Amino acid sequence: MVGAGARASDDGTIESFGNDSLALDAAFDGVVVTDLTHFGRVRVIGDDRLHFLHNQTTANFECLREGEGCDTAFVTPTARTVDIAHAWVMKNAVILLLSPTTYNSIIEMLNKYFFFSDKVEVNDITKQTCFFSLFGPKSNQIMEALNLHDIIGQPYGTHRHYNVDGLPVTISVGSVLSEDGFSFLLSPSSAASVWQTLIGLGAVPMGGNGWERLRVLQGRPAPGSDLTNEFNVLEAGLWRAISLNKGCYKGQETISRLITYDGVKQHLWGVRLSGPAKPGSKITVDGKKVGKLTSYALGKRTTSTLAWAISGNKQGTAERRFSLVVLRGK
Repeated sequence: MVGAGARASDDGTIESFGNDSLALDAAFDGVVVTDLTHFGRVRVIGDDRLHFLHNQTTANFECLREGEGCDTAFVTPTARTVDIAHAWVMKNAVILLLSPTTYNSIIEMLNKYFFFSDKVEVNDITKQTCFFSLFGPKSNQIMEALNLHDIIGQPYGTHRHYNVDGLPVTISVGSVLSEDGFSFLLSPSSAASVWQTLIGLGAVPMGGNGWERLRVLQGRPAPGSDLTNEFNVLEAGLWRAISLNKGCYKGQETISRLITYDGVKQHLWGVRLSGPAKPGSKITVDGKKVGKLTSYALGKRTTSTLAWAISGNKQGTAERRFSLVVLRGK
């Protein structure tokens, strides 16, 4: 959404509204709204849609009902993480929110695994929809101001269809970054009006630069940095997105072995740094490599720096050095 002070990248994504520090403060003390329309949105339809996604991802889709949702991971056969998806189970479809760098390849992957008899169809609806994320301790106040009290306090992933200023919007519990906040799925024709309504109710606009800082602070791993072929889904700490008691699915055999034989030997950690650093940098303790940096961002104050690192030490020296654990894991 274009607004005062907005600076856009070449692809049209708003990098900043000229208020990065203010927006980051609001994320922890108030409420922010971020336009995530550049993320991918996929609509899966057909009678076999739940069974198909159940077999292709790590979550238990067959236990979900209309109006419920979950996080799920797309993984390789060796359980390397391709992406985390947020899924909404609707009456006649499942909507998946995917990272902007992965959704095209995931669509290709899903189409590749259709069987002739499968009653499933995968559609890219990214250009036909918009997506906002509302985050911060005052998010509930925005819902109350919109007279949408019934969604407050509902389980993560719960979503319902509403009208905001007479415009149709689907709202879900959860902000993509965490279980807190809310997500808005809406049409491009409704987006500008709903955006202005949220701003008018006190939400501070946050651009992509602020979102990246917030992502690191909240411990949300991202493809291409924290989610690569180097790390499996358990090393990335995505336990919440994995069903440990469902049947066969892609990567399940590897995940089961890792759990059974305590095979998770490295973990993502949040770390405070004394100065700037580049992702990929080695982390050493007493001259010995114990991990590497995967993501980096300025902290809540621009004088502090935060990053994620993959480390092979679960306890001991590395854990003492890596004092800030931000990734929700096992």
